[in-house]
Amino acid sequence: MCRVVVQRASRGEVRVDDQVVGRLTAPGLVLLVGITHDDTPAVLDRVADKIWGLRILADEQSASDVGAPLLVVSQFTLYADVRKGRRPSWSKAAPGPVSEPLFEHFVDRLRQLGAHVETGVFGAMMQVDLVNDGPVTVLVDSDDLAAPRG
Repeated sequence: MCRVVVQRASRGEVRVDDQVVGRLTAPGLVLLVGITHDDTPAVLDRVADKIWGLRILADEQSASDVGAPLLVVSQFTLYADVRKGRRPSWSKAAPGPVSEPLFEHFVDRLRQLGAHVETGVFGAMMQVDLVNDGPVTVLVDSDDLAAPRG
């Protein structure tokens, strides 16, 4: 079950060691992507397709409608389990050797769809700076995409 926090942003950038490694080139979307053990390329394709077509920009347009750029950042902490104690468990997040190729697949799929995508650095300590526009924040969970609308 891939999780992506989608934020509409008027600007955004990612820094590693005080160097900008990715930024929105215009207003667009910042995606924080969490990958778990049972995710597959097909699951990530479905999530990428959904996000590219989400009508959450101005005038109910999607990123695909207006060619809005995407800033995509890996975010294993979306799988924090805080049910026990005070220290989160990260056991639900897929380990780097599993999640990195899937994350790259997700980015590649967005580019195949026509998106201009910039990213952070997988596994690095990053500082993400963004101005959430609206604010608009949407959680896309791959399990929700498989369920019929009720």
